[in-house]
Amino acid sequence: MKSDIEIAQNAKMEPIVKIAEKLGVLEDEIEQYGKYKCKISLDIMKKNENKKDGKLILVTAINPTPAGEGKSTVTVGLGDAFNKIGKKAVIALREPSLGPVFGMKGGATGGGNAQVVPMEDINLHFTGDMHAITSANNLLSAAIDNHIHQGNLLRIDSRRVLFKRVIDMNDRALRNIVVGLGGKINGFLREDGFNITVASEIMAILCMAKDLSDLKERMGNILVAYNLDGEPVYAKDLQVQGAMALLMKDAIKPNLVQTLENTPAIIHGGPFANIAHGCNSIVATKMALKLGDFAITEAGFGADLGAEKFLNIKCRYGDLAPECVVLVATVRALKHHGGVKKDELNIPSVSALEKGIKNLEKQIENIKEFNIPVVVAINKFITDSEEEIKFIENFCSNLGIKVSNTEVWEKGGLGGIDLANKILETIEESDSKFVPIYDINDSIKDKILKISKIIYGADNVNYAPQALKQISEIEKFNMDKLPICMAKTQYSLSDNPMLLGRPHGFDINVKEINVSNGAGFIVVQTGNIMTMPGLPKVPAANKMDIDINGKITGLF
Repeated sequence: MKSDIEIAQNAKMEPIVKIAEKLGVLEDEIEQYGKYKCKISLDIMKKNENKKDGKLILVTAINPTPAGEGKSTVTVGLGDAFNKIGKKAVIALREPSLGPVFGMKGGATGGGNAQVVPMEDINLHFTGDMHAITSANNLLSAAIDNHIHQGNLLRIDSRRVLFKRVIDMNDRALRNIVVGLGGKINGFLREDGFNITVASEIMAILCMAKDLSDLKERMGNILVAYNLDGEPVYAKDLQVQGAMALLMKDAIKPNLVQTLENTPAIIHGGPFANIAHGCNSIVATKMALKLGDFAITEAGFGADLGAEKFLNIKCRYGDLAPECVVLVATVRALKHHGGVKKDELNIPSVSALEKGIKNLEKQIENIKEFNIPVVVAINKFITDSEEEIKFIENFCSNLGIKVSNTEVWEKGGLGGIDLANKILETIEESDSKFVPIYDINDSIKDKILKISKIIYGADNVNYAPQALKQISEIEKFNMDKLPICMAKTQYSLSDNPMLLGRPHGFDINVKEINVSNGAGFIVVQTGNIMTMPGLPKVPAANKMDIDINGKITGLF
């Protein structure tokens, strides 16, 4: 079997102009970045404002494991499958970050025969959105330090600067730094640090903004620091939101590419799901809804993180309501949740499945809490035994849930036709009436408690003294009536990555709470969540190369 990159390099891509034409988008309504990728003008939304939206399908998964779940692969293959059965589908995905690409994960454009292309471009610099976000973020950081250096009229407390610099790379050495070294000419000495670009509030704002004007306003509302009187200082106080928006003038436009089977795919925005809200941009999703009869999108990591935030945060701001949720699982990953070691996952074990399937059960319950129908997609591997597959099918059947044996990695769209048909059946049979699980006007603690009890299955929530102080401060300045963005491990329903399956008898421990005031949510930190990841002992970058003819190898 060819590697993912070999399959992608042999793809027969159509010119991006033709892909746009399939959506009713004219050549003068796109900005081409070479032959196979482009940006779509936001004017398309106004042009189609009276057109009825298509149906929204969200793809999520069980808690991720080292065995992998293939959520993006299923998303891509499902889009191809819909088009094979005559349904006009548009895929809406997140953009990969260079940090994970060169770190542990490798590329992030699907896999096998269910990929988006050109995969090398998408995984690397693409259309420059990550660089624009990095530049806008670091302009604000530079403005903060410059203001302090030039007299500090805002009386910024240099000990309470909240906004960090970013870089789109995993580099643990930059987590905690000191700036202003070298004497008076280099500014005031203070502690600082870097986040990875996808953890920047600018990324979150890009994914929440309705248009360039909204983006500029949101960037002005970023809480950057507190002054010496303990009062908030915003980006607009530094008068740089206009320049930041200027840097983002192209980044706000969604990117259009295609799958191996030439299905249109809009890729735009990519905040991490464990430290941010984990969904692509509202603009991209709403554009997909206008341009297709079905918009198929994904949320990062498991349903307890990406899907919860998609439904409680993104759907509120975007006025979105999914018709159906696809929950992806693999036999291997469920066995991992049942306690099987990674090197033994290929050995059939229904007894391990019996333990691990409790994770799937809980994630099904989580989706039902939002009153949305769910379909389970088993992302099939060649090592899966018939007995194991049958066990999962029977388990889901007993819960009244449709389940599909999905083979998109091997067969592309053909391998997802059964899943597509079961989604259509589920939509036809169900009356989806989406409702968030908490009221926006609930107290911060009540919102956190509802997420922790309903979605994670926790008994209670414990707060560090610092977090309690931060809650009081947020309430004092009337920034508490916002959705909650939980930052926790992706590997467990709890905040402890070692608690697999469906843990019971645990509490959620909140370390600190911060406001992403521009993005419009409150970030709740639990456990040890790294906003600047490090590289593994053997990074994926070590296996990548390019030859004298420009051919790339090892990207995925």
